[in-house]
Amino acid sequence: MTEYQEKPGLDRVEAARDLMRWALDRFHPRIAIAASLQEPVLIHMALAIRKDVRVFSIDTGRLPEETYICAEEIRRQLGVRIEWYFPRREAVQRLETEKGLFSFKNSLEERKECCLVRKVEPLNRALTGLDAWITGLRRDENITRNSTAMVGKDPAHGGILKINPLVDWTSDDVRAYLRKHRIPYNRLLDMGYPSVGCECCTRPIEPGEDPRAGRWWWEQPEHKECGLHVRDWNI
Repeated sequence: MTEYQEKPGLDRVEAARDLMRWALDRFHPRIAIAASLQEPVLIHMALAIRKDVRVFSIDTGRLPEETYICAEEIRRQLGVRIEWYFPRREAVQRLETEKGLFSFKNSLEERKECCLVRKVEPLNRALTGLDAWITGLRRDENITRNSTAMVGKDPAHGGILKINPLVDWTSDDVRAYLRKHRIPYNRLLDMGYPSVGCECCTRPIEPGEDPRAGRWWWEQPEHKECGLHVRDWNI
């Protein structure tokens, strides 16, 4: 499962496409793209390789309106079918009834509990039966991601392969790709939001802050993950 070899001499776009092509050829149909509906570079690249690529996203129930607008623009312009996964109604109902609507601000443990209900459990269902999944993780986003591998085993999901084609890209690389191909993107990016999550847990960043400083801004940088992405095993 892990025989991919990086090719020397490729620029970042070419390297990402090469990895994407290898992954889709190697694992189709048991592979999917996890779409953040922020910067759909991966979807655009994948569709040029396979029109039947599987794309899914998680609706936490608290996404900003701009994220839904972006999803619709992607669906219409790129012609892709997005599979939506939602939290279990009973779990959300229990959490909000027992702990209120803003328990995620009480402590790190309670914030992780909210993410577990709204994000992690739906992701587990989305990845059921897959051999690999593709994400848009980049090393420049936060200290929690600076050692992310381009290809790695995902111990949180049974050791399936996790493919990160954009791991060496910068935000400038992403924006340049979006402009070149006229791809729709989340308009919050133009409003100082380089990382977009739930509306209640995301704010614009200040000059000089890292890209994920606006996520759970009341927490320390080393805690700024929701549980969707654990430390990858390099291979």
